Amino acid sequence: MADLELVDGIRRLVIVGASLGAARVVEEARRIGFDGEITVIGEEPHGPYDRPPLTKEFLAGEEEPGPFWHLPDPESQGVTLHTGTKALSLDSRNRRVRTDKWDIDYDALVIAVGAQPRPLDVEGAQLDGVTTLRTLDQARAIREALEPGARVVVVGAGFIGGEVASSARARGAEVTLVEARELPLVDAVGSLVAERLAYLHRQYDVDLLTHTKVRQIRGHGRAEKVSLSDGTTVPADLVIVGIGVEPATGWLRGSGVAISDGVACSPYLESTVPGVYAVGDVARWVNPWNGRSTRMEHWTSTGEQAEFVVRNALTTDRRPCSITPYFWSEWYGHKLQLLGEPADQVELIGNGGATDPFLAQYRYDGQLVGAFGFDRTGPLMKLRTAVAERLSWQSMLRRPEGTART
Repeated sequence: MADLELVDGIRRLVIVGASLGAARVVEEARRIGFDGEITVIGEEPHGPYDRPPLTKEFLAGEEEPGPFWHLPDPESQGVTLHTGTKALSLDSRNRRVRTDKWDIDYDALVIAVGAQPRPLDVEGAQLDGVTTLRTLDQARAIREALEPGARVVVVGAGFIGGEVASSARARGAEVTLVEARELPLVDAVGSLVAERLAYLHRQYDVDLLTHTKVRQIRGHGRAEKVSLSDGTTVPADLVIVGIGVEPATGWLRGSGVAISDGVACSPYLESTVPGVYAVGDVARWVNPWNGRSTRMEHWTSTGEQAEFVVRNALTTDRRPCSITPYFWSEWYGHKLQLLGEPADQVELIGNGGATDPFLAQYRYDGQLVGAFGFDRTGPLMKLRTAVAERLSWQSMLRRPEGTART
């Protein structure tokens, strides 16, 4: 990309959201030779930091997450970072972002605000001891409360809920994991794999309650008990809510930027307002990989999107953003990886116990569309090209490595 031709007239690049997406956009912009002003606005008091460890190593008691910047010195590279600054509105006609401190003009704008945790809408959700986990400060408070014997209720058994439950058990806490669906992650990985994940939780002494919802949280100023839809009550010193996220788009009302569960983007990740792009959790676009409107909440895809945003916003060589989904997680010392997407046709390779390595391969309409690996990084990575190209199952069988059975 070193020979790309930059667009004339773009000298001020503004990024709203001091996130992974912001950091990657900054790095890529400088890498391709953009030498204009870059301003990053972030609501948190911290610069861009690595969020995945918040529910993994950090919560389990290890070091704090490091910064995302790969530039040796952002300030010397002409990058201005404003932390503790909230974007209030976008004046797209005058190409101006209004914040709670001042206004800033742009030539190209990247929305990288991410998403905010979906609140638990029940009585008692505002009590002390009830929290979500999205920011470094929230993770610090949770880690301090995770003492041996602490009674923790985790609401939502998705990837984040699983990581929190795992980290809490590593700290010696007693964990109840409440999930409204019949199995954890059933939509993301399919029922066959989800059954194994449910058994995994129970193998590590997590009380997994499925087909169950929280009805009420009770306590005198602080959470003490959680009432469930099955009529039971669970004692709680800490309630951690992980029931999904909502794109942080409220500040864009009236701007002309179309919103549809995120910023509605073209295949080039450009919003309905020219010169305004989106990256990361907040961006919704039709992914050419599967032809469906999607919004990805994954670390890897955000970095990939940033490269497309920079190319499409700052250069004359625009390209549609096509990404093969990939996500990884760690539960109880085991590595979980999801490549592509699930499908009803599943082949499971490795039929040992719940904690033994296995690989699931998903087929749809005769094509390999996804794979899930449990402690099977090598075999899963061998399938990246095949899944990206959605190769036919018959052609997979003819490949030297077959269908990654080793």
